[in-house]
Amino acid sequence: MASVISTTPKNSQPVQIKSVYIETFGCQMNKSDSEHMLGLLDEIGFQQTAEMKEADLMILNTCAIREGAEDKVYSYLGAWNKHKKTRPGTLIAVGGCVAQDAGKSMLERAPGVDIVFGTHNLHRLPDLVLQAQKTGERIVELLQELPEDLPEIPVIRQSEISAWVSIIYGCDYNCTYCIVPYVRGREKSRTMDIIVDEIKELSAVGYREVTLLGQNVTAYGHDLSPKVHLGHLIERVGAESGIKRIRFLTGHPRDINTEIMDAVKNVEAACEYFHLPIQAGDDRTLRRMARGYNVDFYRRIVEQIRERLPNAAVTTDLIVGFPGETQEEFMNTVNLVEEIGFDAANTAAYSPRPHTPAANWEQQIPTEEKNERLRFLNSVVTETSHKCNKRYLGNTEQILVEGRSQKGENRMMGRTRTNKIVNFEGADSLVGELVDVRITATNPWALRADLIN
Repeated sequence: MASVISTTPKNSQPVQIKSVYIETFGCQMNKSDSEHMLGLLDEIGFQQTAEMKEADLMILNTCAIREGAEDKVYSYLGAWNKHKKTRPGTLIAVGGCVAQDAGKSMLERAPGVDIVFGTHNLHRLPDLVLQAQKTGERIVELLQELPEDLPEIPVIRQSEISAWVSIIYGCDYNCTYCIVPYVRGREKSRTMDIIVDEIKELSAVGYREVTLLGQNVTAYGHDLSPKVHLGHLIERVGAESGIKRIRFLTGHPRDINTEIMDAVKNVEAACEYFHLPIQAGDDRTLRRMARGYNVDFYRRIVEQIRERLPNAAVTTDLIVGFPGETQEEFMNTVNLVEEIGFDAANTAAYSPRPHTPAANWEQQIPTEEKNERLRFLNSVVTETSHKCNKRYLGNTEQILVEGRSQKGENRMMGRTRTNKIVNFEGADSLVGELVDVRITATNPWALRADLIN
């Protein structure tokens, strides 16, 4: 179901219904982009298929944040090219961050690719597909920045319960390890009116939850006139849309303010969940990462959140093995995880990326040592997460039921307001409902519960 209306691409024409298969790597922004690809292609007669071998158009939506993710892209494209040879007329398109970075070189490394498009010209996808169909030529089209008059584009969502809603694109920071500003560009906010209207439409057709998305979602609104911030948007969505739950991902610690925290506290639909990547728990490492804050600054942010919302969940991202990181500096990160008591953490070994200063620095940490540090950090994160989850034992929690758990025939799963996964015995008829459960058991990754009738 499309929640945003746009005009049909100028080159579109009635065509035979064809099928499109999309494989998505990376973050929630990429997942949201894939939903918009489906909406755009629907306008020129392409319908989604879950079977790659049935597709007339195969799209790989890529992520460049880690070196391994990029290698995975070319592995997939090699396999897809073999399939393409058995199905004449099939097209392969590559979008996302790897495409934005690689450009024309992707055609040389992946000879089966027909279309390469970037992160800034997603709205052009139907025209590119029609052009490739008509001419048989291989096409590369990349823009270096988002267009000033970026159109609102249609979307076919993959959930009927929860929806991704992009509110800001790009990132203005220049962290020394991160390729995102290069492949996603500078920050550009959507207007509040457009966002609120989109969420109203979602609520009207039965969606219960939205997640407001951005590479730096907490920077929302600084480039609008007049300036606004994420707290203002949360207040408007809560007051006007009728949506039951509001989340946001992913923020930068420098841009979250007490007004945003207060909006989460005061807006009934706003969920008590904050994902704030710190990346390292050592001041020298943070300076060399160009994060723009120190550990004490981050501590104060968490303290302000917990003063206002004592039961809020706080999660983070952590990188180990940054160039020049000493064992002592690494242990400062480990100690901070225990001190803060993060509910969860996304952890990764440092991966050198092109176009980033840190990739060329000396004192690169050997892979074996990075992996050993990562294993140790993960053990501490697991222990800390379990400790946080144990606090829920015996509690009554409201969860939004998302679907059937993979672990049992009658087991359903949902999420608390604090984004905890909860498994419980129940019926399919509960999907999409907000129900109360009592927490009966915990592990580091999820909670078990009994349904309260």
